[in-house]
Amino acid sequence: MIGALSAATMSPNLLTQTPQTTTADLVRGKARDAAQKFESQFLAQMLGQMFQGIDTDGPFGGGHGEEMFRSLLTDSMAKEMTKAGGIGLADTVQREILKLQGLT
Repeated sequence: MIGALSAATMSPNLLTQTPQTTTADLVRGKARDAAQKFESQFLAQMLGQMFQGIDTDGPFGGGHGEEMFRSLLTDSMAKEMTKAGGIGLADTVQREILKLQGLT
């Protein structure tokens, strides 16, 4: 029989029950995303202040182009730092967001 479905012909993955996503899980995911974005913005501001005093002229400087694109560089560096674990700010912010929502 072509096209007949039985337990023997079905994939084992189709037979397992998938976990149901609850509203609390969605809130936790959104809280984590918001906390990571907050940490990334914080780090970008901190890196921006750190790079503010660096002279862009000289033999290896980027000149006016470096000044223009420095904010993009600091944003990208901050996002990568956050992905790599950051400074722990996202965990604290997420915990506080969930506490305000009544979740722990």
